[in-house]
Amino acid sequence: MTAFFALATSLLWGLADFGGGLLTRRNPALTVVVVSQTIAAAVLGAIVVATGGWSEAGPRLWFAFAAGLVGPVAMLSFYKALAMGPMGVVSPLATLSVAVPVGVGLFLGERPGLMQVAGIAVAVGGVVLAGGPQLKGAPVQRRTIWLTLVAAAGFGTVFALIAEASTNVTGLFLALFVQRVTNVAAGGAALWASARRGGAVLPEGGFPWGALPALGFVGLADVAANGTYAVAAQHGPVTVAAVLASLYPVVTALAARGFLSERLRTIQAAGAGLALVGTLLLATG
Repeated sequence: MTAFFALATSLLWGLADFGGGLLTRRNPALTVVVVSQTIAAAVLGAIVVATGGWSEAGPRLWFAFAAGLVGPVAMLSFYKALAMGPMGVVSPLATLSVAVPVGVGLFLGERPGLMQVAGIAVAVGGVVLAGGPQLKGAPVQRRTIWLTLVAAAGFGTVFALIAEASTNVTGLFLALFVQRVTNVAAGGAALWASARRGGAVLPEGGFPWGALPALGFVGLADVAANGTYAVAAQHGPVTVAAVLASLYPVVTALAARGFLSERLRTIQAAGAGLALVGTLLLATG
């Protein structure tokens, strides 16, 4: 069950990143984040009311609140790093996010078996290579490296926090709702501050009403990924769940290949193959 839900997480996050990347080509990144998360929060709010999720309110919701504060910071740092530096450097570095939940799992006493350790090493190496690391070229600005590391730490922290935010499915809906409302509040405040400084809030043609279905997909896929990851982490070792969930860059690269006809570099194809091998080792270990 852990492998199934963790792989579902990587699929959903990979597709959400792909869709978000396409949307930010025509719309300000912060606007994409706020609108997509608002749609997700509205849907989750309806689910919480329908399932009576308010009865699950408790101290664990602070984990969801914290995840909601950290998430936008990580995402904006990631977008800024992508804007400043080459994707071939930023994308592989961002996969270091897996170190946070894996470290938490080891700290709490998890001890993966030998085959799982091998699977973790192979899968993480495959994910880094699938990002198409840039091995030569002009030096990368130090600020770009730091922003990427902040994003990786933030993404990994969200991994760890959301796994602690609930103990059952009904509580998970409430936790995800709290996380999304916090995302919207934090992102909205940042958007307002950006507008005050003269930053772009909307594209030149006005609000992208035609993009609402795509924005809704990105927001809902992202929240569903958080949900499937929480289930995976609750039903098995966090070390395994985190590594399998971190395969989402492979999904993004394959989606770009399938929908945009982008050719995978040899190193990316090799990375995708290694990630698959690592997945099989983890699933059978």
